[in-house]
Amino acid sequence: MPSSRTLITLFSLVGLAALGGYAWHVNRTPAPGQPVAAQVKTAGAGGGGGGGAGQAAPVVVETQAVSVRVLDDDVSAVGSLVSNESVVLRPEVSGRIEAIHFRDGEPVRRGEVLVELDAAVQRAELQQARANLTLAEADFSRTQDLFGRKFVSRSSLDDARAKLEVARAGVALAQARLARMQIRAPFDGVVGIRSVSPGDFVKDGDVLINLEDIATLKLDFRLPELYLDRVRSGQTLELSSDVLPGERFAATVEAIDPLVDAEGRAVRLRASLPNPDMRLRPGVFVRVRLILAERGEVAMVPEAALVPAPGDVQFVYRVADGKVQRVNVRTGQRRDAMVEIVDGLQPGMVVVTAGQLKLRDGAEVKVAAAGMAPRAD
Repeated sequence: MPSSRTLITLFSLVGLAALGGYAWHVNRTPAPGQPVAAQVKTAGAGGGGGGGAGQAAPVVVETQAVSVRVLDDDVSAVGSLVSNESVVLRPEVSGRIEAIHFRDGEPVRRGEVLVELDAAVQRAELQQARANLTLAEADFSRTQDLFGRKFVSRSSLDDARAKLEVARAGVALAQARLARMQIRAPFDGVVGIRSVSPGDFVKDGDVLINLEDIATLKLDFRLPELYLDRVRSGQTLELSSDVLPGERFAATVEAIDPLVDAEGRAVRLRASLPNPDMRLRPGVFVRVRLILAERGEVAMVPEAALVPAPGDVQFVYRVADGKVQRVNVRTGQRRDAMVEIVDGLQPGMVVVTAGQLKLRDGAEVKVAAAGMAPRAD
């Protein structure tokens, strides 16, 4: 007679078999009112079958056509502005300042008296020299008359003539000494800030005032020696300064130093630029862009279109017939977020500028509409 454990095991197996059969019957039998074909279609949809998995949706991207523009072949540098003419005025003789005829920072004209020293002694010397000249002229006139009447010798006439020349030289000397007591502007310009006052005693060589001609400015800058054969007088350059942000000024190369700096391996250049409004000042730091040549018909694409790859390689995705093609490119100069394409693309071709992360060679793409940006994920 079988044991109770054996009977329990037997009943369990029979129950499991009955449940399996019932489940198979329920899944096989269509629900009331639903055709078998519909049931099969529903099961296929719910199972995540591979019927539609092989067709990926097009990737939304932004594109832009390869443009053509004129590109300047240039080089950048930094420099400083200097005055067209600059001088520090100093007295040639010692003396006491009698008068100052200018205001700090104001324009002055060439020949205008700026500082006048006490010249009482020099004026007296000039007066004395003129008196001597008057006497010498009268003496020479009498001697000449007497010589014509044979009352004096030739040597007396020559002596009177020599005294007349000495008197004239004495007047010229006194006038020169008097003139040195006045400090005049050697050119048109703007005076600086003085550090002397009327009544001060100054020695010869003491600093009185600086004078700057800033109606035209000069620009000194340096370039590496490898550009020596590409720079010449008359070339145009563009400069900017933090003093006047956002503004550009044009200058012209005037001179190239014949000596190349042996330590820095650089050549010094000087340019000039008009400064009629005097908005720029000497000593200002500027950034320089020297235009070496102009090139036309240069293919340009946005920098965002470039995709870096291992091995110092760059490529872009070109769009054609709704699909992308990977194209390796060789780049040149960059300007205003655009990059020159030296090789690999032709003007008019369309490249992807956004959405490259989800692309692969040959993928289908959809160009984003205006105001619709491609998703990054």
